[in-house]
Amino acid sequence: MKVRYIISAAAVSFLLTGCGLYNKYEQKTPVPDNVFGTSQDIQKATGETSIAQVSWREFFTDPMLQELIDSVLSRNTDLNSARIAVEKSQAALKAAKLAYLPSLYFAPQGSISSFDNSPAVKAYNLPLQLSMDIDVFGSITNKKRAAKAVLLQSQMYQEAVRANLVSATAQQYFMLQVLDRQLDILTQTDELWHKSLETEKALWENGKAYSTAVNQMEASYLSVKTQIVDVRRNIRSVENSLCQLLAITPQHIKRQKWGNTPLHHADAQGDAEQRMFDTKYLKLGVPAAMLENRPDIRMANHAMEEAFYNTQAARAAFYPNITLGGTIGWTNNSGIVMDPGKLLLNAVAQLTQPIFARGQLIAQKKIAKLTEEDLQKKYVQTVIEAGNQVNEAIADCMAAREKHAFFQRQVEVLNQAYTGTHELMDNGKASYLEVLKAQESLLEAQLGSAMNMYEGTKAVIALYIALGGGGTQQ
Repeated sequence: MKVRYIISAAAVSFLLTGCGLYNKYEQKTPVPDNVFGTSQDIQKATGETSIAQVSWREFFTDPMLQELIDSVLSRNTDLNSARIAVEKSQAALKAAKLAYLPSLYFAPQGSISSFDNSPAVKAYNLPLQLSMDIDVFGSITNKKRAAKAVLLQSQMYQEAVRANLVSATAQQYFMLQVLDRQLDILTQTDELWHKSLETEKALWENGKAYSTAVNQMEASYLSVKTQIVDVRRNIRSVENSLCQLLAITPQHIKRQKWGNTPLHHADAQGDAEQRMFDTKYLKLGVPAAMLENRPDIRMANHAMEEAFYNTQAARAAFYPNITLGGTIGWTNNSGIVMDPGKLLLNAVAQLTQPIFARGQLIAQKKIAKLTEEDLQKKYVQTVIEAGNQVNEAIADCMAAREKHAFFQRQVEVLNQAYTGTHELMDNGKASYLEVLKAQESLLEAQLGSAMNMYEGTKAVIALYIALGGGGTQQ
């Protein structure tokens, strides 16, 4: 008898091991090499650590920006929806875990019957009904594991939403700062050009200039006025966008001046503006670190995990389903109505083996396998897109850094040119056209320099997010 039990147990163990219904998911989908690209600049920036490992509180050192991000993360509607999705997934996982336990119901029943005007017969049952599925072939286990993978996906989605909110808030905050800077430039230009216009009017009144010169000077001066109006309108628009992220009514957003608190570069020295986007101080980390940090890649991996366990569950549906049931209760009806009632005990074991299910089981298994294949390809594409985002961001940083020096020199020489040309005009040795050209070129260079600094800062933020930063609750 013992030998028979041992053989039976060994046969069942072999069956379970052979069909692999209890196998755990392992990520084996290959991804391309050099996912960041082969650029020499990228290879220099790549190291053993990554800026993504820095919390957003350390990365963004401006206290006003930190306060703003905190407010967005606590109030934003999209992030709140992502949190609710996580809680829903947690409830679903809890239900999947409880599927191992038996179900117990109390189902009292009573009846009154009479036949051919005979005295009424009262019958009653007061049973407790118990039912339990035996997870021999892994159906419950695989559904529980799939539910856990769904929970992990919702958590990764929550991290992705949080990272995008951190990025959007920081970018709009810096946009406000650069718009403030442009407004300062335009305001100073307005004062200077007003003086130039007054000078040209004085020359015209003294017969030393033509009215056309005054008109063109005034037209340029009014152009600056319109740009001031546009910048102020853009400031209002960005502030309104931030208020939407905050889920509040439109209002002023507190902020510091540009450059007071640059982005985190612990080893950076020198030009405070350039170090905000200098790639010399940026660390990308190895590709493996990116795979561990980015929430969208982790979410894609957990989606493959869910599909794997759904396929396992679809395979398990071809095997028998074993259910144990039983009833214990008090009844006065056991074929013959009696009074008082008696204790009733009942136990049932049931095995259900699918034979023909109108092709549903086969179709479900095929669909599950195709879903696995589709998600594997999407995972590879997600990694490729992540690497491309890193490559683009580092290229933008490099371009902003190179242009920064050119803009600085351009502003310097154009400022000298404008000052000198204006002095020559005052002495009648230069025409108003030369002054107009000099001052317009200077303004264009100043505004371009300010926007280039923003583009570089935006690129660093994009790089930080592309590497998986900003997603954790820190």
